[in-house]
Amino acid sequence: METDTGGGPLSGLRILELAAIGPAPFACMVLADLGAEVIRVDRPGGDRPFGSWHRVLDRGRRSVALDLKDPAAAEALMRLVERSDVLVEGFRPGVAERLGVGPQECRARNPRLVYARMTGWGQTGPLAAAPGHDINYIALTGALDAVGRAGGPPVPPLNLLGDFAGGGLPLAVGILAALHERQRSGLGQVVDAAIVDGTASLLGMLTAMTGAGRWSPERGGNLLDTGAPFYDVYECADGGHMAVGALEERFYLEFLAGLGLDPEELPDRGDPGEWPALRREFARRFASRTRREWTEAFDGTQACVTPVLTLAEAAGHPHNQARGTYREAGGLLQPAPAPRFGRTAARLPGPAPRCGEHTREVLAESGLPEAEIGRLLPSPPTRPGL
Repeated sequence: METDTGGGPLSGLRILELAAIGPAPFACMVLADLGAEVIRVDRPGGDRPFGSWHRVLDRGRRSVALDLKDPAAAEALMRLVERSDVLVEGFRPGVAERLGVGPQECRARNPRLVYARMTGWGQTGPLAAAPGHDINYIALTGALDAVGRAGGPPVPPLNLLGDFAGGGLPLAVGILAALHERQRSGLGQVVDAAIVDGTASLLGMLTAMTGAGRWSPERGGNLLDTGAPFYDVYECADGGHMAVGALEERFYLEFLAGLGLDPEELPDRGDPGEWPALRREFARRFASRTRREWTEAFDGTQACVTPVLTLAEAAGHPHNQARGTYREAGGLLQPAPAPRFGRTAARLPGPAPRCGEHTREVLAESGLPEAEIGRLLPSPPTRPGL
């Protein structure tokens, strides 16, 4: 990573983040990594949910503690809105409006504000007010049904597909798109980011293949869903696994050479009816050596075969170490900022703030008088017996 010469490409951008979980913090982490100033507005009286591991998503922020049910605190937030470029909220539809900090109120105070809303179902539709989690959103978009092996049930791909790929990343892209448009119009706008919409966009290729008859709705029978034996995972003699992605013919031939197999003696891989026989042969070969031995055998080839690593192993892999892909910070393994920039390098992540750690300084920067700031700060705890 190059030396940071200007605080990252988003240096000078100020974002208010109303505390939430999952996709919204992830999007704000990405924007903070790229140099944006992110001020998280927390609820007073406690730290973030889920324990210390969630603090990775909260890195690179300052924290202000405000009880937005208090009109004075909501007004303090509006003072921050006046000096911000973006506000991000992850409430259910209507909650921000009930608190008096919805898009209409905020953009009345700052017409240039981009008001970004992150939900699972979206701001409209029959399910808009319903609760849900990643697994529910990807289920209703058709994504979950496509993931799994033949003869087995759908397999949730952690919460990577919905929360982060279908939610947080489109939210970040939407914010940047609205900011780009603001350069022409001078006006902000509302960004309605929904996990169902973002996940559906990720399914573009699969949707097209299905419509063209190139993808079967039956799990585990297609080219990329473990149906093809040359795009799958195989167990080794020591219980480790190797990932095979030998799709193109030249890579497939190198794959066979690495296994010590003669293509003339094998069934035609272009015939799906022969895939079970090929799979059995590949599985037999992989089971004859350890993961380390197969890793060494395929090292330096173009067979598209790699070991399946744990997270701890991935952090220690020479390629990831050379690029600084993972970092240790605050006692936690963390991903480095992505993507990379040649001139305005993304900054290294700073530690997540404590709840309300920067309340006084941020409110003072907004021009709020000290007396009003003091009324918004929590009272110190009373000592027992006094």
